[in-house]
Amino acid sequence: MSQTHQDYMLLALDEAQKALHKGEVPVGAVAVFEGRVIASAGNCVEEFNDGTRHAELELLRKAAAVLGRRRLDGVTVYVTLEPCAMCAGAMVLARIDRLVFAADDPKAGACGSIFNIVGHPALNHHPEVIAGICAAEATELLKRFFNNKRKNNPPLN
Repeated sequence: MSQTHQDYMLLALDEAQKALHKGEVPVGAVAVFEGRVIASAGNCVEEFNDGTRHAELELLRKAAAVLGRRRLDGVTVYVTLEPCAMCAGAMVLARIDRLVFAADDPKAGACGSIFNIVGHPALNHHPEVIAGICAAEATELLKRFFNNKRKNNPPLN
């Protein structure tokens, strides 16, 4: 039985849950090559005190290690939140075939929301983009995280 975009996104949502339990912004990602998951990752920015440790970058590094190559042609990346400029740029450079994401990011999204790096005409690679798979579930997870963060850290006046 072949997996669907929703099946793989549910795996990415599991990674987002793991990140949430570690106190990270709940973003998760999985990489699929030839019908099988080859890597998975969640945000680990807080864990390593490093703003570049987004789920997508962690995932690309793992997928490259598994495949033994830097170019990830044939790979589909599933991520629970629209990638930022850093992550979208890395996906273009890694030459993934397809990006599937759940929730739009109206503040930092670089795959159509405020920028469209993956589709920029000046770049020589443009992955296929599919948006909105399991968007409600991903959005709810992010809302819970940020509501809880605001409740526990009220703004200073």
